[in-house]
Order: sequence, then C-alpha cells, then structure tokens
Amino acid sequence: MDCIFCKIATGEIPTKIITQTENSIAFLDAFPLTKGHTLVIPKNHHDKIQNMSQEENQDLFSTVHKVLSKVDNLTGSTLLAVHNGKDAGQEIPHVHVHLVPRSPNDSGGPIHCLFDSTLNISDSETDEIYQKLKC
Repeated sequence: MDCIFCKIATGEIPTKIITQTENSIAFLDAFPLTKGHTLVIPKNHHDKIQNMSQEENQDLFSTVHKVLSKVDNLTGSTLLAVHNGKDAGQEIPHVHVHLVPRSPNDSGGPIHCLFDSTLNISDSETDEIYQKLKC
C-alpha cells in the first residue's frame, strides 16, 4: 500500500513526532494551516473511524486528548477536525485527526463556512433521520 501516513507510522518518512503510543502517533502537519497544526493518526491503516478496533479508537482519542492541551496553549483555541471518508473531504484515506490552533486573524471560520447555505429540512424528514440515528 502506498499510504503516506503508513510510511510515517513505520518511520519510512521522517516527521516531527510530538508523541506516540503503541497504536497512534501525533506529529506536525507537513502542510500546516496555522503554526502548530498537528495530526494524530492510528499506526494501523484504516480509512474510517468505524473500521478501527475499540482499542485503537480509544488510544487515538486518548492521544488527541493528551496533545490537545499543548496545541491549545499556542493560541488558546483549537479546531478539531476529522474527515471520515472521501466525500467528507478526506484527502488521504487513512484516519487522521487535525488539531489546528485558531486565532482571530487566521482567515478560518466556523464549520458552517464550509457549506454554501443552511439546509432546510421538514419536521418529518428530521424525525426520519432521528429514528435512523437514535441508538
């Protein structure tokens, strides 16, 4: 498999590693959106979060939690982002969590800026979606 994140996880591609565990690794993004933009990935290749084992998932988000405080200290605010699949904007088909330090002048915006307009959904459609998602 020719996955850049797998190559980073195995050490084939050098990177600025912030921390790592048996199952995950956190490192500086090679193409940062802001200073301190960090990625946290599982070491094993998975294209979506739901394809990870519970152990890998817990480890990944425990690593996110550990690194988040340090990233957040850079500017006082951090955007957490996961693109879970190609249609969600995932450019590399390997699970990765973005930790992007935010500041008032960074040209970013809220999540609603990613979409052209607000979606209008009827009450019946909302109820149908709710029933499909309810656990």
